[in-house]
Amino acid sequence: LPTPSPSKSFWHSEPSSFLLGHRTTADLPSSADVVIIGSGITGASVARYLKEEEGAAGLSVVMLEAREACWGATGRNGGHCQPIFLHQPPSIGRFELRNFHSVATYISTHAVPCEFRPRPSVRALHSSALLAHARASVADLRASAPDLAEHLAVVTDPERLKDYKLRSEVPDGDEAKWNPAKGAVVCDIAGSLWPYKLVAHILEACVTAGRLNLQTTTPVEKIERIADSGDMAGGPRYRVITTHRGAIEARHVVLATNGYTTHLLPELADLIVPSRGQMSALRATGGERLGNSYGFLGVGDPRDNDHPDYLIQRPVEGGGQMMLGGGYAGATREYVGEVDDGVVDEGVAGYLTGMLGKVMTVAEGPLEAEYMWTGIMAYSRDGCPWVGAVPGMEGVWLSAGYTGHGMPNATLCGKAVVDMLLAKERGSFDEPFVDTMVHAGDIPRQYVISEERIERARHLPSVEVQNKEG
Repeated sequence: LPTPSPSKSFWHSEPSSFLLGHRTTADLPSSADVVIIGSGITGASVARYLKEEEGAAGLSVVMLEAREACWGATGRNGGHCQPIFLHQPPSIGRFELRNFHSVATYISTHAVPCEFRPRPSVRALHSSALLAHARASVADLRASAPDLAEHLAVVTDPERLKDYKLRSEVPDGDEAKWNPAKGAVVCDIAGSLWPYKLVAHILEACVTAGRLNLQTTTPVEKIERIADSGDMAGGPRYRVITTHRGAIEARHVVLATNGYTTHLLPELADLIVPSRGQMSALRATGGERLGNSYGFLGVGDPRDNDHPDYLIQRPVEGGGQMMLGGGYAGATREYVGEVDDGVVDEGVAGYLTGMLGKVMTVAEGPLEAEYMWTGIMAYSRDGCPWVGAVPGMEGVWLSAGYTGHGMPNATLCGKAVVDMLLAKERGSFDEPFVDTMVHAGDIPRQYVISEERIERARHLPSVEVQNKEG
């Protein structure tokens, strides 16, 4: 279960007074058509689409959250929403692009005050090998998916790197610890935002419309199928048991639990593995303004293509903090398999406060951390989220395992779960229905849960081995 005493995230510094301690009803309802477990971007998206879809108009929906609303990974992430086009199939890149536009459209349409700013992303590459790999990947993408490749440019000219505030040389004496940028891949479509405020807006809208009963500080202990309920109209029912407030029965249970999924589905513990990440809010100096979001590969380890550092800057008029995360090269604690986000790694903290002064021109020395916190992600064994019906548990749905890349995926993954759930309500949920969704681009084939995919994934190295070996 999530720790009751997590580290303090900057994104929670302006919490919603409506949502703090919120329980739409004083008592836990005894039953609901749909129970959503988790209130981050996935759970909020499921609630939103159940509110918007006509086919869901008659369904009662309850959301259970172990802590305060959006107090998990979404309220602790880096503030990025960036589709990734390299190193994955074009169908996934196109899905992430659709997800980005969906998020942007919702924010614009509803005037959500969440500091959303579309801006290019700069993926700095801090070794010649990483640069060569990126060049080859961009070339491959131009051949296989020119519609995606047109968004990318490879930059190597030192003057242009300087325009992006990247150092092509590190200060004397620091060469052994910090690697300068050899080049960068610039993507013209990405964005930054205050993620908690987006989710808070969605949840408030669902609750005030009377379409969601939100129950915070209500941890779920387990899910159990009610005996002999398979013969009931509408399929089997489940009893969702909380730690201290009793139980609620439901026909559909949606797990939007990401890094905490295997607490409730231990049979997937080798496929969806929690991992602790670390973030910081650093006080900017000199009135610097960054016009881009950033990712950094190979800063501390020139061979590391799997553990980027990542940066956005908040609007200067709002404080201008440098929101920097990652820091795995400085880790002194284990992070894969960890679920305690009350812990801060001091080695990572030192790396994050010192990094920008070494590899960018935005600082000449360490930056002061206003906030330093951690959050729990979920690494997928085959690198893709797990979305859809849980095999052997009719009526239980899952969207989790984003491998640190939830913001460009979770909104439309949540919609896909709702589409499947409503098809089940109509009696039309089957493999041809899922095939139609895949062919329409509504969900990548690689994300869909199936027994065959589970079997294939179990032939891959474990998440722990993949993390160590890259």
